[in-house]
Amino acid sequence: MTNEEVAKDLIRQFGENVYDFDEPYGMLTLSTRREQIISMIEYLRDHPLYQINFLTTLCGVHYPDDPDPDRVFCVVYQLHSLVNNFRIRIKVFLAENDLHMPTLTNIYQSANWMERETYDFFGIIFDGHPKLIRILNMEDMDYFPMRKQYPLEDPTREDKIDALFGR
Repeated sequence: MTNEEVAKDLIRQFGENVYDFDEPYGMLTLSTRREQIISMIEYLRDHPLYQINFLTTLCGVHYPDDPDPDRVFCVVYQLHSLVNNFRIRIKVFLAENDLHMPTLTNIYQSANWMERETYDFFGIIFDGHPKLIRILNMEDMDYFPMRKQYPLEDPTREDKIDALFGR
């Protein structure tokens, strides 16, 4: 089973709902739409050859400078077939004013913690999640700290000498 074979099969199965194919570091990477993510992951899991049975990673990414308003946030899924040692990365892009994704907790129980973490840090809402509350930050926080809308350093600090930091 090769990346090209899996990509062609996904195109046959999902048509124009799969796009932006790439192979960074040899890992098949593609994008799909929010409406297709559940059926695509179930297809990969239940396929008799692929047997992609492990959710390795689910995380968020914020692209505040992307000129396309429908690509400001991204949910990234990395899946692994432990049987075939095959990995795939699937991306779903979201607009800032519509941060809803369907939950994967019915497919992979490991998605529970990862979806809560992604909600906690990026504010992406996983519809149908059994308990979508903050997992690492305090419940009363009114912001999402991994969004790139906050400065990396406190500009009011006076105890740092720029020359000592290579600036």
